[in-house]
Amino acid sequence: MSLCYSSTFITLPSPKNKTLSFNFSSHFINQFQVNSTPYYPLSLFSRKSHEPIKYTTQKSKLYASLAPSPPVEATPSTFRTKNPKDVNVLVVGSTGYIGKFVVKELVKRGFNVTSIAREKSGTKGSMDKETTLRELRGANVCFSDVTNLDTFNESLKSLGVSFDVVVSCLASRNGGVKDSWKIDYEATKNSLVAGRKLGASHFVLLSAICVQKPLLEFQRAKLKLEDELVKEAEKDDRFSYSIVRPTAFFKSLGGQVDLVKDGKPYVMFGDGKLCACKPISEQDLASFIVDCVMSKDKVNKVLPIGGPGKALTPLEQGEILFKLLGKEPKFLKVPIGIMDFAIGVLDFLVKVFPSLEDAAEFGKIGRYYAAESMLILDPNTGEYSDEKTPSYGNDTLEEFFGRVLREGMAGQELGEQNIF
Repeated sequence: MSLCYSSTFITLPSPKNKTLSFNFSSHFINQFQVNSTPYYPLSLFSRKSHEPIKYTTQKSKLYASLAPSPPVEATPSTFRTKNPKDVNVLVVGSTGYIGKFVVKELVKRGFNVTSIAREKSGTKGSMDKETTLRELRGANVCFSDVTNLDTFNESLKSLGVSFDVVVSCLASRNGGVKDSWKIDYEATKNSLVAGRKLGASHFVLLSAICVQKPLLEFQRAKLKLEDELVKEAEKDDRFSYSIVRPTAFFKSLGGQVDLVKDGKPYVMFGDGKLCACKPISEQDLASFIVDCVMSKDKVNKVLPIGGPGKALTPLEQGEILFKLLGKEPKFLKVPIGIMDFAIGVLDFLVKVFPSLEDAAEFGKIGRYYAAESMLILDPNTGEYSDEKTPSYGNDTLEEFFGRVLREGMAGQELGEQNIF
């Protein structure tokens, strides 16, 4: 049944009644704790290069998707000649961190928006229907289950409308193996199939820049969906896509603000210059995604995107924070080998206790973001490039840090969305 209206911290069981607990952010881990033993606050950032990551299994597949697929020539869809008020846009993942900003931007620009939401949505299901309707004001809100294609088809059919464009902001809640395939691939594929059935001729996908070097399950799931979008466009010249691959989000870099504000050191790996990113705000990213709805120059393209200005290393991010606080910089440098050790332990445990599969994957996610920059990767040199990573928008990380220092991280909670 569907109803339509108009308008971290992870703890997992481990052997012998012990627990493994992780607090992840999008591009770093703030805490790693086993039972009640002391823990180290860790910030897992990416970097330009490092020795091979130990948990990879097939180096020949390491750069399987470094270069975007060749653009597919498309016949321009007729909806692009219409006024936005006459363009019907279906948004899935509309209550997520980026999705809700995409809905607001679409409404602001005058599109006719239908948003799909769960009856209990938001961080850990904290949003009820009334809250969701307020969050997505201006859109037609349909409560349904995008993970069940039959249910989803019936929900859309009951609306009695067709669609021109589907925008997917779906993302795995925790980056676990099964959840990645269920959400990043299967649910997103359902939105493609259901949208096409009701006339959609363009699909905008929120992916991630880190899929350039796919070592993790959520990356492989996203790449599989990207590949199917390309094949769909090759098969039908009336269909097109825009694949958006953003760099780091602001919220993923704000996890240490309160710690530093309270006098703690800023934690980083190595000398703090091993990696870099061009963080982008949720507003700027939403604006870029909505640009992809009507812009002909973004048709059938893979679109990596970062925020304004030069790429920032963890060291530079910390310096910005201390400058805003008027404090003398104080850094804690953590050897990356700590993560290698943790991953080794988890990989061993998962052979005996398969239920720890996700815990092992979380460790690999953390290690990945400690070793890889969120920038364009040159497939010829294996180096990340600041210059080749496009910039968009006006919001800066310094402004974000300043706002968090004044107002806290309200609205930036990671919750289950602890990967992207």
